[in-house]
Amino acid sequence: MLASHREYPAVLRILLVLLCWPLLAWAEPAALPLRPAYTGEQQAWLRAHPQLRVGLIMQAPWAQFDRRQQLLSGANVELMTRLLQAMQVEPQWLRFSEQAELEAALARGEVDLAPGLQQTPAGLRRWRYSDPYMRVPQLVVGERRGSSAVDLDRLGRDDKVAVRGPGPTFEYLRNTHGNLLLQTVANERAALDLLLSQEVSYAVVDEARLSLLLREPQFAGLSIVGDIGLPQLLRIASRRDEPLLADIVRTTLQAMPARELDRLQSTWFPLNTRGLGNPLAFWKGLSLLLVLGLGGTALSLAYLRRQRRFLERQLSEARGVLSQREEAEQALRLSQFSIDHSTVGILWVNWDSHLRYANLAAERMLGYAPGALVDLPLQRLQPGMTMQRWLDLWRQARGGNEALPGFEVDCLRADGSSLPVALSLSFLRFGLSEYLVVFVTDITERRRAQAALEESEARLKGIAGNVPGLVFRLERAGVGQVVDFAYISEASLELVGWPAAELQRRERGIRSLVHPQDQEAYERSQALALDKDRDWYWQGRILTRAGELRWADIKATARSLGEGRVVWDGIVWDITENKQVELELADSRARLRELAAHLESVREEEKARIAREVHDELGQVLTVLKLETAMCELAFAGQVEGLDERLASMKKLIANLFQLVRDVATALRPPILDAGIASAIEWQVRRFEARTQIPCLVEVPDNLPALSDAKAIGLFRILQEALTNVMRHAGAHSVQVYLRVEAGELCLWVIDDGKGFDPAQRKAGQSFGLVGMQERIFMLGGQLQIDSQPGEGTTLTARVTLDTEEVA
Repeated sequence: MLASHREYPAVLRILLVLLCWPLLAWAEPAALPLRPAYTGEQQAWLRAHPQLRVGLIMQAPWAQFDRRQQLLSGANVELMTRLLQAMQVEPQWLRFSEQAELEAALARGEVDLAPGLQQTPAGLRRWRYSDPYMRVPQLVVGERRGSSAVDLDRLGRDDKVAVRGPGPTFEYLRNTHGNLLLQTVANERAALDLLLSQEVSYAVVDEARLSLLLREPQFAGLSIVGDIGLPQLLRIASRRDEPLLADIVRTTLQAMPARELDRLQSTWFPLNTRGLGNPLAFWKGLSLLLVLGLGGTALSLAYLRRQRRFLERQLSEARGVLSQREEAEQALRLSQFSIDHSTVGILWVNWDSHLRYANLAAERMLGYAPGALVDLPLQRLQPGMTMQRWLDLWRQARGGNEALPGFEVDCLRADGSSLPVALSLSFLRFGLSEYLVVFVTDITERRRAQAALEESEARLKGIAGNVPGLVFRLERAGVGQVVDFAYISEASLELVGWPAAELQRRERGIRSLVHPQDQEAYERSQALALDKDRDWYWQGRILTRAGELRWADIKATARSLGEGRVVWDGIVWDITENKQVELELADSRARLRELAAHLESVREEEKARIAREVHDELGQVLTVLKLETAMCELAFAGQVEGLDERLASMKKLIANLFQLVRDVATALRPPILDAGIASAIEWQVRRFEARTQIPCLVEVPDNLPALSDAKAIGLFRILQEALTNVMRHAGAHSVQVYLRVEAGELCLWVIDDGKGFDPAQRKAGQSFGLVGMQERIFMLGGQLQIDSQPGEGTTLTARVTLDTEEVA
């Protein structure tokens, strides 16, 4: 191109440029079809998606809708129409009143593309952004006071600036121009209204909104007097889950000539031509005449167009460089903003221990005004930081590859008060300068929390030390982790003779104290509590360091802390004295039961002996008396007056006495027991049914194993007492009695449909019959269960174990 440039004389080139440039500026060439170089994968994706959903935020001049003509127009509409034509896809326009609605639609998966968005850290989690295609500056509007632009840094407190807020522009002005007195407004129109009413000196409005507002008559007299230096870099955003779509948009944008984007901006934001008049008409006519007169201008026109394309490419490259520089500057401003507003104080210190930089957090923390910390020696903040100590730290940090370990010190604030801080140091080389970066963290709350924790631990140790037992804590860090004793009180020395530190060792613990015969029960109860994350209870024998045997009671409460972490807080009580009393009491009760069983056995034997004597001896006497009476009746019948009546009366008395003797003998020991417990039970139930007229159902096995006499008599007496209770208290209409063998046990059920009762409300002294049955079954080594509810009858179950020889 440069070679062709030298082919024309310099004068001709200058003449052609002067004559034809207005024509070229006026007669803009028609937009040529875009021909992006898509890859095969991108072309396949476009064929699979013949329609794309485009989200538009309806805000003029970016996007607006004519309800009469039902047409969309605007800068974003025209841009997306051009791009989608190049992609050969159809748009589906989606209109939104604000960006929040657009973001909600994106979250629902209803939007594919959205033009005119700015890249933000939050937006990067939802969108994929293209390169900037348009730069919209933030302009300062006001009265022009001279030919130079307004410098915001030189404005005083008397000059108010109206800006829409809150928002990025407001935050930028507040953080970068601390001298400005900002007035927040709801929208740009309100800002210009305040400017017209002279309530503010200047207003900050973006170029797009300003191009619309300046068309209104009331704002026609306002002027653009400056630029704040924070342009809006507009990009096309695409769905995050479609990276191929983002690449297609980027390729299509790169294929669009820069002049088309300039034309788009000048068409919708015509600020650059406002108030300049229209001096081009003369040049248009003159250029047309000259073109008609000079046939050689065609060659010049081609040359100029080539030059224009060359300049456009250079301009596009320059814009790309400027855009990258602006992005870098914006990133730098964001980084500086993040550092200044960090919660951690940052100090840059030179080798001579003087401060070269301090962020806002450090200044606020130490109570200094902005910039007051610079050039202060570090010893002013920390008196113990002598020059020698500082140089030692400097050499360690400069010679090592890692940051120095942090430490805690007390710093002096500007008002002389002390501030506890944590310091960490890191060496930094910036250009030709070297610094030691000091990170300062306020640990006042940490110190308070630590003091409170130490006080709480001391209080806990004091309480645990005075508890008459061993206090402990078991901890499990997570699921499947080993359980360790995190704490054992010093009472262990008094209880078992071992110090707490010894018992906290993983190979020791409380299990090392357990008696060998109780180890299995201890480990089983502990494993059950640890596996199920529930409370732990165990009672057994332990051995002290001196070999002394003691009884211990362990109770621990489980508490889940989340994420599989569980702690058990418990105490080990010395229950040796109570256990000895309990064992002695149990032994005494066992002896009493043995004595009662012996007495009951003796009483049954005595009853059997008396029954035999009554039946045999008294029966023989009564038989003799009956014979003698019969002999008298035969010898003296009808001879003595009144003797026959007396002998008949004596025979009746003797018969009644025979029945009485049989009843007494049966009451003492029914002879039916000699036929087996099954026959005795059936006989007793039928006798009860005949006496009370209550229907009874009885079931006994045909082949019942042999049962010892003591157990047979015991079950029979329990049945007698149960039937007596039914007769006296139940008010039953029927009774069921079952005798069965189940799992090596002989079971007796007595079931009635009476009024029932609540076993929990039995009063002492009112149920000796039940107590007698319970004691009798205990003496037999069996179990007695009574199930009853008011109005639902009563079920009595007695179980005795069959001996091996009995089962056989």
